[in-house]
Order: sequence, then structure tokens, then C-alpha cells
Amino acid sequence: METSRSDENWQLTAREECCLVVIDVQGYFLEKLPLDWREPLVERMAWLMRVARSLDVPIIATAEDVEIDGPLVAELAELMPKNSPPILNKMVFGLYGQEDTRAAVDDVGRSHFVLVGLETDVCVAQSALGLRQAGYRVSVVEDACGSPPPNHDVGIQRMREAGVVVTSTKALYYEWVRDLENHHRVQAELNAPLPAGMTL
Repeated sequence: METSRSDENWQLTAREECCLVVIDVQGYFLEKLPLDWREPLVERMAWLMRVARSLDVPIIATAEDVEIDGPLVAELAELMPKNSPPILNKMVFGLYGQEDTRAAVDDVGRSHFVLVGLETDVCVAQSALGLRQAGYRVSVVEDACGSPPPNHDVGIQRMREAGVVVTSTKALYYEWVRDLENHHRVQAELNAPLPAGMTL
């Protein structure tokens, strides 16, 4: 079957069009996950944030109801670029449904939002669907999102059916860098081991 070029999802992910969105990676939500998921998941998100910084991809981060659920975990909060909006206190499940989070998205000037975070079937999925409805292109990084099983898979399927691009940390990285020159530059700049279990 011939691919329809009216659907933007056939295109490779262009870093110049992207913003990385880190959703609600807080201790409250991490503690719901199987113990052996938690550290590798945060490592992949942190690694993607470092890659985004190296490639000048803007980053937006949210934390849900900080007073009750606590702040974004320190490992990710410390990676927020100085020119990023402050970590947004999100009081809705879908980030496009709140005035300040919606403004942060619209003001960043990018057309493609790449989502990582927690929880896959709730805040990540509702944010993805809201962004799609607003006319943005949206990708979700399947191995950099989490929700207690079996809800992670349910959330991924829901987003896929809604036209969200489902990708992986490795696949996104290679679409962002595109060539060996960028690949070698980014790896030299990061100068850090890959997240556990990940290969490039």
C-alpha cells in the first residue's frame, strides 16, 4: 500500500522542529512502578535530555500537583537548560488543558513535541492527545515512559491509534542526529556511558 504523504507521520523526526516534554517524573509515580523499572527509566530520560541539550532541542518539564506529589526528581531537574521555562506545576492530566502549560507549549515555537514521562496511560496519553487535537505533531518514546503494568501497553496502544508516533530512545536519537558527524560530536560532548541495557 502506498504511503499517504498527507499524513506527516511518514516523515523522519527533525530535531529543528522538536521540543522534548518531560512529564511528571516524580517519586510518587515512580514508586508505583516495578522496582527494576525505575532507575533504567530515569536514566533513559536523563540521557535524552542531555542529547536534546547538545542538539539545541528545547525542553519543557511538568510536575503534577507539586505540593502533594513532590517535585520533578532531582536527576532530571538539574538537567533543565537555564533558558527553559520553569518546571510547570500541572493540575490537569493533559498539559494542553491548563493555561500556563498550554502557553509554554505554544510559545516554544516548535511544531513537533516528543513526550517522555509518567504515567503512560494518563498524563502522557492525555497530553499527547491534547497536543494532536491542537494541530501539533506528537511522538512518544515508548521505553522512556512508564505506568504500572498492564497500563503502559494500554496507553501506548491508545496513542498509536490516535496518530501519535511511537518510537524508542535509540530510534529517536538517530533521527535527531541524522549523520555520523553529529553522532560523533554528540557522543564526545556527552562523554558518558549509555543507560543500562541500551546500545547505539
